[in-house]
Amino acid sequence: MSDRHFAFWPKSQPRHLTVPQTNLYYNVEVSATRFPDKPFIVFYDTPLTYARFRDETERIAGYLQHECGVGPGDRVLLYMQNSPQFVLAYYGILRANAVVVPVNPMNLTDELRHYASDTGATTAILAQDLYPTMQPLLGTELNHLVVAAYSDYLGSEAGPAVPDFVAARRQAIDAHGVALWNDMLARNLRPGPLTAGPDDLCVMPYTSGTTGHPKGCMHTHRSTMYNTVATVEWFGSRPDSVLLAVLPFFHVTGMEGSMNGPLYAGGTIVLQPRWDRTAAALAVQKHRVTALHMITSMVIDFLANPELERYDLGSIQRISGGGAAMPQAIAQKLGDVLGVSYLEGYGMSETIAPTHINPPLRPKQQCLGVPIYDVDARVVDPVDLHELAPGEVGEILVHGPQVMLGYWNNPQATQESFVEIDGKRFLRTGDLAMVDEDGYFFMVDRLKRMINASGFKIWPAEVEALMYRHPAIHEVCVIGTRDPKRGESAKALVVLKESFRGRLSEQDIVDWAHDNMAAYKSPRSVVFCDTLPKSGSGKVQWRLLQEQEAARS
Repeated sequence: MSDRHFAFWPKSQPRHLTVPQTNLYYNVEVSATRFPDKPFIVFYDTPLTYARFRDETERIAGYLQHECGVGPGDRVLLYMQNSPQFVLAYYGILRANAVVVPVNPMNLTDELRHYASDTGATTAILAQDLYPTMQPLLGTELNHLVVAAYSDYLGSEAGPAVPDFVAARRQAIDAHGVALWNDMLARNLRPGPLTAGPDDLCVMPYTSGTTGHPKGCMHTHRSTMYNTVATVEWFGSRPDSVLLAVLPFFHVTGMEGSMNGPLYAGGTIVLQPRWDRTAAALAVQKHRVTALHMITSMVIDFLANPELERYDLGSIQRISGGGAAMPQAIAQKLGDVLGVSYLEGYGMSETIAPTHINPPLRPKQQCLGVPIYDVDARVVDPVDLHELAPGEVGEILVHGPQVMLGYWNNPQATQESFVEIDGKRFLRTGDLAMVDEDGYFFMVDRLKRMINASGFKIWPAEVEALMYRHPAIHEVCVIGTRDPKRGESAKALVVLKESFRGRLSEQDIVDWAHDNMAAYKSPRSVVFCDTLPKSGSGKVQWRLLQEQEAARS
């Protein structure tokens, strides 16, 4: 491990971080005791105090235990947009000594079925606009659904800018096994003791892989707590900090940096379900937001607002994020317009968000940053795993307290993802990078077969597996193609069955894919081919096709 980056280590920060050895839920009890009347969440100008937050999480936990039979270590699916209910459900599940399984709300029924069957979950908490997608699993994979209407947390303070899907009134659902959110709270059931400890499972975000099926990353309360505290300490968050929470909470970046961290610090989050640059600027001005956590594409859109100068944005002290390298011109504009630098970081679902962040007072552009507290990160030769010299490109390996235990129900994938070096267990990230003379890490490429669309990870094998359900598709290979807005998008090269040739257009396949998988995964373009190149063993040569696409781009 190189120690060159310690020359630029923030002077106020220790190199080792001591974190509480408690259940993550204990942070709710601490902050609610310290700041009972302080708003934890502001949702379209409607506040939710810490005291109310603690009370409602206990009611959720009581219902899960008494009515749904949720026991210690049981997995519960959480399927909704950013909302007060997402945060309440997350911590209600933890208060029930259970495990949160956050699910991307863009996933559709077939994708949900895998989450339910793989985790063995029998209960899900979801938004009412997603109920039709989840309903087919009721009575088969799932026994209990708790359905929430976002509008239940809109008060009289909510303005006219509330999106229709948020403002939609609560709908009655008459189905066995279904309870409405407000009815659940009205039961006022209370849970048993909080018994889960730091080494029990806490949250299991899913990440896709080359097998074509998403894999659950097993994170304990200890590993989740580590990055909860690390993000707070690195950025100096305090109880008076106000963060604009626009990154999705189902994803580890938003989960840790925009939800768990502010709760631990006793801060306030101004919560938005979907990105809207005008709503974001209004929120900064009205609530004196001090920090924004945004991916690169959001920053680009925010600065492109032609009316940005109309808003008072002087309260902003920090903008941080990642997902894709920040273009130098945008970084310069950010400094010119707002007087702040973009602090990029690097992490994975397997590490419950960051292992690297740029030092706040000495960031570098288009840079992953430096390894944070207690992280041993190395760039090694992907074949023999020897550590490389500065400037040489190799695979990032990481060892640290935030690294997952392994993949749920998948010992083979777990074994393939870890190596032991110098007596330490390192995660193979599959990302190619180089380290400069100062010890800063810079992304170069990806060793694994992955497409990065605005920070969303798309695994071609998973998309191919879904596309093979189309009756007309004989063969398909999904590759990445450059996208000026998203960075990358998926492109499908399709060989049709003989009986369908001439009867379908490429756009027909694009439309079908959009209707049958999450929008971020579905190919934006389809090209019909007579054949796909194959190796001597009969495998499609996706790497050759990817290289040809890169040459065209």
